Amino acid sequence: MKKLIYVVLVVLTITSCQQTQKIGYVDNSTLINDYQEKKDIEAKLQEKISAYEKRRDSLSQGFQLEVKEAEVKARKMSQANLQKLQQEFQQKEQIIAQRLQFEQQQIAQESQAKNDSLIKKVKAFVKDYGESNGYDFILGSNEAGSVMFGKEESDLTQVILDALNVAYKKDKNL
Repeated sequence: MKKLIYVVLVVLTITSCQQTQKIGYVDNSTLINDYQEKKDIEAKLQEKISAYEKRRDSLSQGFQLEVKEAEVKARKMSQANLQKLQQEFQQKEQIIAQRLQFEQQQIAQESQAKNDSLIKKVKAFVKDYGESNGYDFILGSNEAGSVMFGKEESDLTQVILDALNVAYKKDKNL
C-alpha cells in the first residue's frame, strides 16, 4: 500500500511539473514605432518643431538686420553711445537666446511626457492582451537581445500592433 501511494505521488509530481506555459514575445521597437498613436504624436510634435524653427529663423534674421542697421549708425556715434548700443544688442541677443532655449525645452519635455505615457499605455495593453489570451509570459525583444530566439508562431508583435491600432482608432473616433 505504501508503495502504491509513493507511485501515485511520483506520478502526480511528474505530471504537475510538465504543465506547459504559454509564452509569446513582441519586438518592442516595432510595436512602439509602428503604433499609429506614436506616429500621430510625432506628426504633431514635428509641427511644433517646424513652427519653432520658423520663429527662430525669423528672430535671427530680424536681429541680424538690426545689427547691420546699427553698424551703419555706429560709424557716426561717440564711443560712449557705441558702448551703450553694444550693451543693448548683447541684452537683446541674450533675451532671444533664452526665449528660444525655453521653447526648445518645452517641446523636449512635451515629447518626453507623451512618449512615457505612450509606453505605459502599450505595456498595459500588452498585459491585458496576455491575461485575456491565456499567456503566462509575453517577453519583449530589443536590439540588446532580451529575446535571442523565438519561434515565429510565438511572435505576437503584429497581432498586438494590429489590436493596439484598432483600439486607438476606436478611442480617436469617440
